[in-house]
Amino acid sequence: MSTIETPRITPFNGDRVSFGRHESFPLRYAWLTKGFQAIEHDPRALQADDATVQLGVGRNMVHSIRYWLRACRIADVDKDGLIPTELGHMLFGQNGFDRYLEDEATIWLLHWLLATNTEQATAWYWLFNRFHKPEFTSPEATTALTQFLRTHITAKQSVTKVKQDAAIVLRMYVQTKAAPRTPIEDALDSPLATLRLISFSPGGRRYQSKPSTRLDLPISVLAFAISELFAYHESTALPIEELISNRTSLPAPGSIFRLSEAGLLSKLEQLTTDYPDEFELRETAGLHQLYKLGQKTSLDFLQAHYAQYTELAA
Repeated sequence: MSTIETPRITPFNGDRVSFGRHESFPLRYAWLTKGFQAIEHDPRALQADDATVQLGVGRNMVHSIRYWLRACRIADVDKDGLIPTELGHMLFGQNGFDRYLEDEATIWLLHWLLATNTEQATAWYWLFNRFHKPEFTSPEATTALTQFLRTHITAKQSVTKVKQDAAIVLRMYVQTKAAPRTPIEDALDSPLATLRLISFSPGGRRYQSKPSTRLDLPISVLAFAISELFAYHESTALPIEELISNRTSLPAPGSIFRLSEAGLLSKLEQLTTDYPDEFELRETAGLHQLYKLGQKTSLDFLQAHYAQYTELAA
């Protein structure tokens, strides 16, 4: 089976954005697996007339699954159709490490992949990189996103689609209680809700998304994320400030994973302990930086993680 290179992270570009491509459906359990298995056998499977039959979902859901495969960077388009990326094949291929999202590290990884996709998942990038209110309502988030677009995007966007995206982001990350008689697949929260990056505040009238230590964030996923930044910069040193919060148009792990400053520094110390041949913290002329020492790629850290996870699960 052929694969293509996983799209790299890119800086936010106001001329390359998208909204409303999910057909109003949040990412659901099993959708990435279903969609990936389909394109694994036929890159044009999600465009076929019988796609609804093969996947067991409606036509709009097929379009949504196609979108989520691209938004999560596990598939991308070329002349032959929708092609699995190297990362997608590693995770969801026939012998993939975690085809059914049984390892929470995969869900943390999908969150990073989605929130760094500035072009395909602009609202996700915005919420986790540019929006820093610890408590807010849905209308407040929608208003803030609209204001951001007016300032940073030249092309006019559909108001309806922007509102939909703001609502879908919140719906995907907040654990909910399903109403009676809700179909089983509809009742299941998005896998990203398990990360608890956004929750209802006491009373349930507001949302909250506050930085914390995130003890359950796997170091291997942070290593993947930081390695992507090193690869983009083609550098061996990154200022800690750039990892804490978004000071440029590039994503920042501290923001995306909702890490407090102390939480990120603790994670970085653990990173250098777990991978002493790959990373080192140094202070030079008052500037704290993380250095990349070794040659491991972002995918190498994932392979090592899943190999260990498979051994423990056996």
